[in-house]
Amino acid sequence: MLGPRINAGGRIGRADLGAELLLESDPIKAGAIAAELDRLNKERQALEVATVAEAEAETLAALGIEERGSVVVTAGNWHPGVVGLVAARLKERFGRPAFAVAFGVDGTGAGSGRSITGVDLGSAVRAAVAAGLLVKGGGHAMAAGITLRRDGLAAFRAYLEETLAASVAQARRESALLIDGALSAAAATPDFVTSLERAGPFGAGNPEPVFAFPSHTVAFAEPVGAGHVRLRLKSGDGTFLPGIAFRAGDQPLGRTLIEHRGRPLHVAGSLAIDRWQGGERVQLRVSDVARPNGELETIR
Repeated sequence: MLGPRINAGGRIGRADLGAELLLESDPIKAGAIAAELDRLNKERQALEVATVAEAEAETLAALGIEERGSVVVTAGNWHPGVVGLVAARLKERFGRPAFAVAFGVDGTGAGSGRSITGVDLGSAVRAAVAAGLLVKGGGHAMAAGITLRRDGLAAFRAYLEETLAASVAQARRESALLIDGALSAAAATPDFVTSLERAGPFGAGNPEPVFAFPSHTVAFAEPVGAGHVRLRLKSGDGTFLPGIAFRAGDQPLGRTLIEHRGRPLHVAGSLAIDRWQGGERVQLRVSDVARPNGELETIR
């Protein structure tokens, strides 16, 4: 709730608003800043939805013409504050490194990239800068930022294909969701999740634990919000576990959950405490599912 709003000022408004809010002791002034950040966050969400839709359409068209190891999408009307979010969505949907670039009227583009496990994007960007393909750029293995001229876009795309193709192909072949353990719905208690949280904070160097819930019935599943799927799993002993699959509504994962209402699935994801209106409950954030028929196929 708080993080996206504090961050919104830096994306599409004034970058100092989040800091001002955290430092403000006057409740009236703090309320005014909070209201402005909430407004900016709604604006950011609308921008993100529109930009992601446009970027996905461009990516589908490009991949339909030629199979590529990476994605680079651009536009002149995109807000530079959301290109990182767009790159992350493209990486998630298409399973390959992705860059989104917003060009200004002067022909200079500000872009952001996100990578998949096993593909070092930061090294590729630094090498592109050294080769004169980018005005500037940097980052780490999983994310990078770039500045480039419009007339250098084709060369940068070609460079990424040549540099990353082998590692992307290998990473996609080895793509797997690593499971830390198997649980039943009855074992997913608030005390258990609270004990897991003590191992955080979680991130790239300390991944959040992922659990499988084998052969749990999808008692309920429906679209909710901006493209999410809300669900409820039922174990063999009758215990229910609520869950959500973020941004899965129009993806194979979301469709599979909805199609399997009343039927069993192997479901994997991470556990969190959902705090709402003074209450607490455990929620499963679904990452993947597999049909319990002996097949190895997963639906992501």
